[in-house]
Parts: sequence; C-alpha cells; structure tokens
Amino acid sequence: MKIISYNVNGIRSAINKGFMGWLKSANPDVICLQEIKALKEQLDLDIFEAAGYPYHYWFSAQKKGYSGVAILSKIKPNHVEYGTGIASMDFEGRNLRADFDDFSVMSLYLPSGTNDARLGHKLEYMDMFHDYINTLKQVIPNLVICGDYNICHEEIDIHNPKGLSNVSGFLPVERIWIGNFIKNGFIDSFRHLNKEPHNYTWWSYRANSRANNKGWRIDYAMITKPLQEKLKRAVILSEAVHSDHCPILVEIEN
Repeated sequence: MKIISYNVNGIRSAINKGFMGWLKSANPDVICLQEIKALKEQLDLDIFEAAGYPYHYWFSAQKKGYSGVAILSKIKPNHVEYGTGIASMDFEGRNLRADFDDFSVMSLYLPSGTNDARLGHKLEYMDMFHDYINTLKQVIPNLVICGDYNICHEEIDIHNPKGLSNVSGFLPVERIWIGNFIKNGFIDSFRHLNKEPHNYTWWSYRANSRANNKGWRIDYAMITKPLQEKLKRAVILSEAVHSDHCPILVEIEN
C-alpha cells in the first residue's frame, strides 16, 4: 500500500495550484492531508471521487479557515475514527484515523508553538497525544501515523541547527518529546532508510528559502515496530509545490 502525507496549507488553494492533476499522477492508495483550512461543505467532493478516491473523510476545525485533516482512500476502511475523544485536542481538527485489514493510518497535525500560549498548548497536546497513542497501540499494534509534527528531531533535519535552536519546532523540549515518541515503539520511516542530510519537507515563504533549500523536516510517516519488515520505501516528494510543505510517501507491504 502506497501512502502519502501532505500538509497542503489550504486544500482549495492547493487545488488552484494543480493539486488534483498531481494527485492522479502520484496515485497513492491513501493520502493523508493536513491543514485543509476548509469545511467539507465548502468543497466539490466530486473531483476527489473522479480522481479515484471514492472514500474521503474530513475532520475540520471548529474555527473556519484553520487547521483540519482529511484522508482520501481508494480502499474502503473498516472503520474511521474522528479525533481522539480529548476535547482540547479535537476542536481544532487534528487527528483522523482509518482502520484497514492489516494496519491503521492516521492523519496528524500537531500544533505549532508560535507564541508562549500556543507553545504551552502544543506541549500539553503532545503529552496527551503520547498517552493516547500508548493506549491505542495496545488495541491496534500496526499503526502508521502520518503528518505534520511541527518538530525537527535531529540537527540533520534542519538547515541551521545552531541558529534555530531557540525557535519552536526545534526546542530541546520538543526534540526530546519526539525522540521519546520514537523510542516508545515507532520508526521514523524516512530516516530509517535515508541517512543523508539536506532532506526537508517545509520551507518558509520568505528569503527564497525553498530555492536555497533552507528547510525543516517536520513531516513524518511514523510506523510501529511490528511494521518494520513490511516497510518497502520512504521518500520525500520535493517536486510537488502546491504548499510551503511538500508531500512524503511511505510504502508498506500489504
């Protein structure tokens, strides 16, 4: 099964930039979207079905034009779970899970910590999410958690580790959290297969950052350890330019 994750920074904006043609060409079995910034009612759902995705699920934030995640699938899931059941997490539309026969796929959008208040919310969210996943793994051991984690893990994952060490997304407390998350039964699929530097998934729109590859790797496809032997491929699709992020792809033997 070929799974793509993509923070589209507004699904309607991405569509206007050629997203649907790219999606048909990329042809994943499942695509997880983050930061859709739209309600289901604001979208022409027929275009997704015409592209080969009859099963599409949308979990929007209560605040219009903000956050939100989605999953589009060629295969009908056995079950779809909207949110986590934790109110302080779910009103921003940050978690959506589709359960298939052999494993479950989650689209995740962790908050950013753009100021002190949001950083506090992010850290609280991360702790609750970690606890939630620890419980979920006992029921669903085969998990693929795709999405925008808004954290760079190691110095190799950011273009200027020294200069950005005090910026949210690369703070020591955030890096420790994602390190512990991985140690607690997950594999960073891309880094497991690719040890090379200068591989990023997000670039600021400022200062020609993307052209100069001054980026951050904050989008991950984390897989639980029971799926390690089924991991076939994990790549960054940096040629896609519908957003300030680019998509990531993970291929799991089904």
